[in-house]
Amino acid sequence: MNEQIWWYLARSSGIVAWVAVTLSVLWGLALSTRILGRTAPPAWILDLHRFLGASSVIFTGVHIAGLAADNYLHFGWSEVLVPFASSWKTTPVALGVVAFYILCAIEISSLMMRRLSRSMWRWIHRSSWLLFVIVTFHGLQAGTDVHNAYYRWTALASIQLVLFLTLIRVMAQRRAARRDAPAAQARRTLTGVTG
Repeated sequence: MNEQIWWYLARSSGIVAWVAVTLSVLWGLALSTRILGRTAPPAWILDLHRFLGASSVIFTGVHIAGLAADNYLHFGWSEVLVPFASSWKTTPVALGVVAFYILCAIEISSLMMRRLSRSMWRWIHRSSWLLFVIVTFHGLQAGTDVHNAYYRWTALASIQLVLFLTLIRVMAQRRAARRDAPAAQARRTLTGVTG
């Protein structure tokens, strides 16, 4: 067996995990901006979003296990599970550890969605955007494939797509707030008059 198999496994699963996070964030933004349509999405569209989220957790787990099993950089379990425990590229690796915990929080909150308040679930789920930023930075700073042109161009395109859909989401929320403002003002006035 090739001695570098764990290193290859760690690298490839890290890239696949990043792609799954990116696609999940993009798909989630597409759902929330209603680019896919104004009506409720078919079940398979939401299921795909959930599948991508679960895949990112699985491949992140494989990434972490591959790093711990590899003997080149000597990552132990503490280096891959405790922020700032690694002496190799300390900050990017620490951000990867933090991203893992954010990812777990998002996935657990999604599984417990019916038991959480809607506002709590949204607050946790909105950290997906932060997760994407941290994971992308982690991959570009700690990843060894950053010199590959395909990797860099894919990362740049992904960043632009996420920013574009985020901008559409923010603009849609502002439009909705302006549209709903007169009705909210009327309710406040009515409550003030009758109360």
